[in-house]
This record gives sequence, structure tokens and C-alpha cells, in this order.
Amino acid sequence: MLFSRFLKRAFYIQLSCALLLANPAYAAEHIAPPSLSSIENSDIERLLPSDEIKPILAGETEFLSLYSEYMSSNFRGIVILIPDWHSSPTNNSGMSYLRKELNNLGYSTYAMTVPDIDWQASKMAKAMPSETEAAPSKTDEPASPDTATNAQSQPAEIKEEPHYVNAIEKVTDDILDNYKINLISRFNALYQTAMEDSSNIVVIAQGTSAGVLLEYYADFPDERLDAFISLSGYLPNTKRNESLSQTASLVTPALLDIYYANDSTDILMSLKSRQRWVERNAKFDYRQRQLFGLRDQPAQHARLTKEIDGFLRRLF
Repeated sequence: MLFSRFLKRAFYIQLSCALLLANPAYAAEHIAPPSLSSIENSDIERLLPSDEIKPILAGETEFLSLYSEYMSSNFRGIVILIPDWHSSPTNNSGMSYLRKELNNLGYSTYAMTVPDIDWQASKMAKAMPSETEAAPSKTDEPASPDTATNAQSQPAEIKEEPHYVNAIEKVTDDILDNYKINLISRFNALYQTAMEDSSNIVVIAQGTSAGVLLEYYADFPDERLDAFISLSGYLPNTKRNESLSQTASLVTPALLDIYYANDSTDILMSLKSRQRWVERNAKFDYRQRQLFGLRDQPAQHARLTKEIDGFLRRLF
């Protein structure tokens, strides 16, 4: 009796599975998850005061920035805060604290949201066939009888010797370049808004955002910048991060290079190289500071603010 019931249940289960597979209308459609930037924007609009939120248009893309006015008797300038990629302007790694604390020191602050990372940038580029690949080559054409006999009479070609292959980068140049283009587009739009006050302009950037902006300012753009502060600036690409040491010594604005004792090995190993390039290129307005402890501690935030304020007071 129990065995017959088990057989009936198995039969009904197989029948229902067969009906679902036969009718694709019951199959669930793939729904792409919301982007990280859309989640951050909804959180910002829901949690922060509306008078601090300033939408800015960069080309055809609108992004959010957080504005906070200075609260000191003397106005000292404007600070543009740029978080690390896949991070928000309200993160607890110093951005949220600096956004308000710098107001007490006489700075108005703009904190911008960063663009999404296109992890398929390199794959999309490879998927598009080039003109040389689309055009049929002569080797693909059928060989004539004369050429076939000549090919048989000639000795076989010597195989190429094996060559050294570099390790595949975790983050390719295409992904970094795509993020760099989108970030600079937003930065230029925010810069034009900040320049309406025509005062001292300071940029504080974190991580990869700091790395790509250092590359951008090494090419001497038209935007005037009085100081650049890098917080654990690096590039998640071995070759690009090695060249970043030389790039940092070529930027025009005064540069404060802040790093943490528990930063990644890629950052800590490049510090001496940055100092050597600074001495070679005679960048006398370069400073390097180390912070100890966790970067999300209140005491660490206070020391970070003190280092930034002391560096800027020497400039203006």
C-alpha cells in the first residue's frame, strides 16, 4: 500500500516536471539586479536631508553629489571628495567624517557618487570583430594546383620557440579606462559647479579613484587645482600601479599621499618608489604620511583631518 502511494507521487512529480519543461511560458524570466549606483542613490535620497543633495548632469548621465556649506568665520576654499570605486560618499573610511568636519575648518564640501564598474568592458571589446578579422585573408582562399605542389616541395617551417606569457591581470586596462572616462566626466561636471565660487579647489580621493585621477592630472589638464590629497591611492593593475609612482611625481598641484599601516601590499611596496621619483623630478610640494590603526575609528578620522588641515594651511 505504501509502495503504491510512493509510485503515484513519483509519477505525478515526473508529470508536472514534464509539463513545465514542455511549456516555456512557466519558465521564470531573468531579471537583472539593480545597479550599485541606483541602490546608493535611493539610500541617499531616503536618509539624507534634501537640501544637501545636488543632482548634477555629466553629459547625458545624472549623478548625485552632497553639498555641505562651510561653518567657520573664514572661508578657505572648496573640497571635492571622491570615494573609492564600489564605495559611497557616506562611507566610514573617512569620507563621511571629512564631509562635515572640514566645514568647521572653513571649507565647503562636495562629495560625489562614483560610476558603476563595467566588468564586461574588455569582453565587449573582444566580441566586436575588427576589420582585419572580418575580411577574408589570402590563406583562407583555396590553393591552386601549382601552389600546392610548391608547398609540398618546400621544407616544413620551423616552429616558433615558446615565449614568456605575463600573468593575467585581475582588472584589465579596458575596465580601468572605462571607469576613468566615466569618473572624469563626472568630476569635470562637479568641478564646473564648484568653480562658481572661484576660490581654492582641493580634491580628496580614495583608492582607485585617486589612482585614475593622478593619471589624469599627470597629463596637465586645463582644470586648475590647488591641492590633491590621495588616501591609499593605487590601481588594481600591476603595470599601471608600478607606473603610478612616476605619475604621482608629475602632477602639477601639491600632493599629500596618505596611506595606512594595514593597507594592501601593492600600496606599501610602492611607497619607496614614489619617494625616489619625487626626488628625481624635484616635486618639492609632495608629502607622505602614514596613519596607524583601523581607518573606521573616530580617533583615526580625527588624525586624518589634522594631517589634511596641516598640509593645507602650509599652502593657503
